[in-house]
Amino acid sequence: MLTIEGTIEEIRFRNESNGYTVAKLNTSDGFVTIVGYVPFLNLDEAVKVEGDWIYHPTYGEQLNFTSITTVVPSTLTGIENYLSSGLIPHIGPKTAKRIVERFGLDSLEIIQYNPEKLKEISGIGDKKLSRIVEAYAEQRELRDTMVFLQQYNISVNYGIRIYKKYGKDTISIIKENPYRLSEDVFGIGFKTADRIAEKMGIYKESPYRIQAGIRYIIMEYAGNGHSYVPKSELTSYGSDLLRVEESLMEEGIRDLGLKGSIHLIQGEEDTLVYYTPFHTAENNVSKKLVELSQVQLDELDMDIEKEIKKIEGEEGLTFAKKQVTAIREAIENGLVVITGGPGTGKTTIIKSIIRLCQDLNLSVVLGAPTGRAAKRMTETTGMEAKTIHRLLEYSYMEEEMAFGRDEENPIDGDLIIIDEASMIDILLMNSLLKAINLGTRLVLVGDIDQLPSVGAGNVLKDIISSGVVKVVRLDEIFRQSEESMIIVNAHKINKGDSPILNEKDKDFYFINANSPKNIVDTIVELCIERLPKFYGVDGVKDIQILTPMKKGEVGINSLNKSLQSVLNPKDKFKTEKQMGDEILRVGDKVMQIKNNYTIEWKIVKDGLEIDSGEGIFNGDFGFIVDIDEDDRTLTVLFDDDKEVEYEFNQLDELKLAYATTVHKSQGSEFPVIVMPASWGPPMLMTRNLLYTAITRARSLVVLVGNEKYLHMMIQNNRITTRYSALDKKMREYISIFS
Repeated sequence: MLTIEGTIEEIRFRNESNGYTVAKLNTSDGFVTIVGYVPFLNLDEAVKVEGDWIYHPTYGEQLNFTSITTVVPSTLTGIENYLSSGLIPHIGPKTAKRIVERFGLDSLEIIQYNPEKLKEISGIGDKKLSRIVEAYAEQRELRDTMVFLQQYNISVNYGIRIYKKYGKDTISIIKENPYRLSEDVFGIGFKTADRIAEKMGIYKESPYRIQAGIRYIIMEYAGNGHSYVPKSELTSYGSDLLRVEESLMEEGIRDLGLKGSIHLIQGEEDTLVYYTPFHTAENNVSKKLVELSQVQLDELDMDIEKEIKKIEGEEGLTFAKKQVTAIREAIENGLVVITGGPGTGKTTIIKSIIRLCQDLNLSVVLGAPTGRAAKRMTETTGMEAKTIHRLLEYSYMEEEMAFGRDEENPIDGDLIIIDEASMIDILLMNSLLKAINLGTRLVLVGDIDQLPSVGAGNVLKDIISSGVVKVVRLDEIFRQSEESMIIVNAHKINKGDSPILNEKDKDFYFINANSPKNIVDTIVELCIERLPKFYGVDGVKDIQILTPMKKGEVGINSLNKSLQSVLNPKDKFKTEKQMGDEILRVGDKVMQIKNNYTIEWKIVKDGLEIDSGEGIFNGDFGFIVDIDEDDRTLTVLFDDDKEVEYEFNQLDELKLAYATTVHKSQGSEFPVIVMPASWGPPMLMTRNLLYTAITRARSLVVLVGNEKYLHMMIQNNRITTRYSALDKKMREYISIFS
């Protein structure tokens, strides 16, 4: 193996995603082309590389390096170049120049041994100083780790994430059991860990591998909404996936069961294999829901029917019979579910319940699963609503989320109303119910025909189908809603009927486009010209493109590139950052695609910070307002005015959001929805997906494509089976009260 020292003269190629680099190295013996994986490499950086010569048929002789380390410079110019190279985040060219002017040849020793002195430099405060010190301490150790990881084709961003998880022990932990990556590191799946293990020579029958594979399959099922996996499916699928005998799968399932990682329940036809937290949550939820539904409340000193009539008179309303029932049941019972489509009066019912509770001196708490849903609830009721996470006062300590509200410290309220309940998964419902005392009224409001939760469980549908809980189904559209074709057509589609299209001066339109390219071109034209011109809407802020798919010409990846190029085109005055296959640019509309409970946010008004906290959640929308190459940070202003600063290695948590999937739009409402109607996999092109999409629109729906596919979606009433047993457990538990 050869060792060469030199200075980086030119970076000829760099893949930002995985760090693969081709560079020109200026050595004492002339120029050398070096190739390999490196997390950070900058012009004028002095390095020492170790590797072997290879011959490329086009580019000739190259040094393929397996190790690269920075050589600390000894001249003022060298030190300044080193500091400004980007190797140390948060030190850019201007800051580097100031440091060298102040400390000269002692600059690097100051950073390493006496960093407090850096606060003498303009622009470096306590926060920035701590970041610089941390980055400087980590960078050398990080480089060794990154070179090790990148031989397994792990990208720079994931490599940094792995390093942050395991620190100096990264290499030893991965060598011992690479499958830990799939459990511990977001974004590293079983298949990546399996590829690393194979390269390390770990045999395919290894218990580590089989148990990791079982966990992977269970969580894959959970990602599709299942609370458990039938053992026969798990064994068969796992045997094919892992290429091992089913007997080894059986052993792995047994061993994980003995460890307590999974829980096995004998069902009527098969053994049900649960990830243990899902099993615990399902049991707890079934028990608490039954208890809430059976609790005997004190009689209220109120004639509810009379008070409802009073509200009708004061508000100029005439309640339907089921609306009156819903209001009365919510006041008189411990647990009620109110379900219905758009325009059936759910918001009016919520406002009336609040009004009656105020008259009774009962305190009311409002909540919803997402920030957008909570914001909309606040706007429609005039009363503050919070996300369920905020209601539960979440915090994140020692890499685990915890809630400040639980059995010992329940939510302080006499009646709790949760909107968009169809979005709640089994784990969140468990946490919510823990924080509700028996005797507190709980009202769950939702549309049973919407797509179910993204997370595991079939909570709202199971509660309703259990037959245990009082349920009020709203099915009457009110006069003011009948004027909206969005609402009329939503109900038509939900019944399997064809919608009414293109009525003059209405709010539901279909534009014919017979090819994917024509669909995309039409959507672009709608956003940049037609809709802003005729409806006075903002093409970025007010219009949301929804699509069933991620891939393909009318999938979100393709649509986002097309829309970005016209709605926020490249500009020399706009900073941008390449992130995988996407370019993130100042001004871009983006979405958070995972829950991050620890990231800090602040709200600034008129230059003053008025609030701060932690946590941004999957599905939150915002706009990029700044990209700082010196600090290696990107700042997003979210819809709820939260300003969040991301480090570059966190950018895989963001995705362009001019277009997004229907699933990701749940709980949100947008002024204008535009949706392609074209061919897609039958499992995606379903009636309830179309129904969910159009009910996200407040003022206007435009469908673009071929009517044939619109009608195919309406006729495809395929409801994918979810493995859950909440309804069955509720029925079993109610027998105790019988």
